[in-house]
Amino acid sequence: MTTVRLNKYISDSGITSRRKAEEFILQGRVSVNDKVVIDLSQKIDTENDIVHLDGEKLRQKHHVYFLLNKPKGVVTTTNDEKNRKTVVDLIKTKEKIFPVGRLDYDTTGVLILTNDGEFSNLLTHPKNRIPREYEVKLDKPLGDEDKERICSGVKIKGKKGKFIKAVSGGKKDKKYITVTAIEGRNHFVKNMFGALGYTVIALNRKSYAGIICDIPVGMHRVLTREEISGVVENYGN
Repeated sequence: MTTVRLNKYISDSGITSRRKAEEFILQGRVSVNDKVVIDLSQKIDTENDIVHLDGEKLRQKHHVYFLLNKPKGVVTTTNDEKNRKTVVDLIKTKEKIFPVGRLDYDTTGVLILTNDGEFSNLLTHPKNRIPREYEVKLDKPLGDEDKERICSGVKIKGKKGKFIKAVSGGKKDKKYITVTAIEGRNHFVKNMFGALGYTVIALNRKSYAGIICDIPVGMHRVLTREEISGVVENYGN
């Protein structure tokens, strides 16, 4: 008999992350053997217990991992109420996948999609301080003092944020800068520069957790075992 926490079982089914699974449990949307469970410490027998979410039976799935070089004009979600093209539409797979984190509608670059909720949680949980490298084009040259400020700390929406590294394009190209962040607040890069009076004209995520985009915009590939194990070894608990 193999027992696991209920939230882990749900995330392993490929529905969502482990943290989101906890929300579903507390909302009374999960049942085990036809009995609603709201206890986050609940463990289940993976071989014999039957788990339902919103009345739908969950099954453990074969995990898949994709790297997408996200193009502009595509939303980072599994479905869109405005019927816009989503990142999921760009990848043909029999498995039900979801994006790990998000990129804005007009942002390009590294985006990972999977059905492994635990892997997604590893990459998105703030405590793991996952590095994200961005290539930024600004509306005007970045001043030297402002370059220092974005690395020492800028307050955005009442909370201090900073980049751990910032490299400009040189004396003639100060509108271009590459920055590295270890947090993933919504619109973080745009808000950091916006707090200092700059507008981000173009934004590309160059790498995420050390995984780089080595494919053309709009294309995707399967993550290698080495890339997956590297993330787990470097950032797993």
